[in-house]
Amino acid sequence: MWRGFLSLLKKDFQLMWSSKFLLLAFGSLVLYSCYINFLYVNLDQDIYPVYLYDPLSVQQELSADIVRVDSLEELNTKSGDGYAVGIDMSSGTPQVTMVSSNIQKTDNYRAAYALSLLSPSNQTVSEITGKDNKEMKSRREITCEFLFFELAAVGFLGIASMLFKEKQMGVVRIHGVLPISKTAFMLSKLSLFLLSDLVFSTFLTVINLGALEGLLVLPYVLAQTAILSLIMALVGFFCAVQLPDFKQFSLLYLVLAVFITTPVFLVGQTGIAWSWITYHPMYHLFMAMKNAYRGMPSANGVYYTICGLTIILLFLLVRQALIREMAKEG
Repeated sequence: MWRGFLSLLKKDFQLMWSSKFLLLAFGSLVLYSCYINFLYVNLDQDIYPVYLYDPLSVQQELSADIVRVDSLEELNTKSGDGYAVGIDMSSGTPQVTMVSSNIQKTDNYRAAYALSLLSPSNQTVSEITGKDNKEMKSRREITCEFLFFELAAVGFLGIASMLFKEKQMGVVRIHGVLPISKTAFMLSKLSLFLLSDLVFSTFLTVINLGALEGLLVLPYVLAQTAILSLIMALVGFFCAVQLPDFKQFSLLYLVLAVFITTPVFLVGQTGIAWSWITYHPMYHLFMAMKNAYRGMPSANGVYYTICGLTIILLFLLVRQALIREMAKEG
């Protein structure tokens, strides 16, 4: 079996190489890293900029973080981007103006923060916890998002495109009549994609977090990478076996990318509260990846047990579907 497995491994690697999959993965790594290091971390990311219109000069003591404006129209313009907060003192008392984020808690935080800057000497001193500055926090979050998207969407597409190509080449039909283990046929592809995902995750993490911070969180990140990579590869494998052509699969891929992963990003990154999201399996995988980039393992053994059982059940399901497909092709 192992001799046949090594032959399958060699064949699948050649197929990955000829399909430019490894080149695309390398291109994604370069593109993501360039965006993070040369654009994203250099963006002006001031937290809730605050603008003040005070024609009567009521406020004499102001925080340095407040920017004065000369007219009410300018105040409305500055605070109309959905992020900044404006304070109108034209009546002698502070009136907060801003575009709502549609999240009440966030709006309250923004208003309270803006009003606190009117009396900088009376601000409450808070205990600062954590060692990350704003740049490192941004690096962790954006790197996590890119890696999750790469594994969830691109990994799902990669193994399926390989299998569809093998269908067109008649490889699946040939393997249906040859005495080759169906388990070895699957393990060959899963091993290559898992290895490529682990290598991709390693370089993406170390390049964008730095060698020291990257290596500290790498064990947690690789554990989540392996879980997500295997789950998405098996789901993509199953869909490719069940669907007759790549056009139908492309529609399914669009559903995955837009309607399944988008709610996860919205809840995980914007603070939108949807009670039903706790029943969304991708949400738990995304939060586990976020915790990994913070250097924290997943909540408990229940998470790993569920993930392990899911991988085993998916593997058995895909194997059964593959046996039926090969029998049909043969």
